[in-house]
Amino acid sequence: MKLMKKSYLLALSVLFVMACSNDDGSKSGRNPDAERGRAVFVANCVACHNNDPSRDGPIGPSIKGSPRELLEARVLTSNYPPNYQPKRPTKLMPQFPFLKDEIPYLTAYLAK
Repeated sequence: MKLMKKSYLLALSVLFVMACSNDDGSKSGRNPDAERGRAVFVANCVACHNNDPSRDGPIGPSIKGSPRELLEARVLTSNYPPNYQPKRPTKLMPQFPFLKDEIPYLTAYLAK
């Protein structure tokens, strides 16, 4: 629980800094939604999934390209969408209901 609280505070800090930035991503060619999603991913997902979402992590599988429907189901309820075949048969992933509004940004980042 303590780690989750620290991750949540880190994510909020990163999002605050990004929100205060004057760079909309157009000058650098970066997608601001994907950048925000990366911040959320680093703060909440890399402990189980790899820092590189295209590679398996120590506990969680690679998640690059995961559709929004899968992210919503796994992040918010720890379940899978109907008829989805999981990469791993584990049931270790906890729920992260506080990330509900971050799902579109995670989707943008993982689509890269």
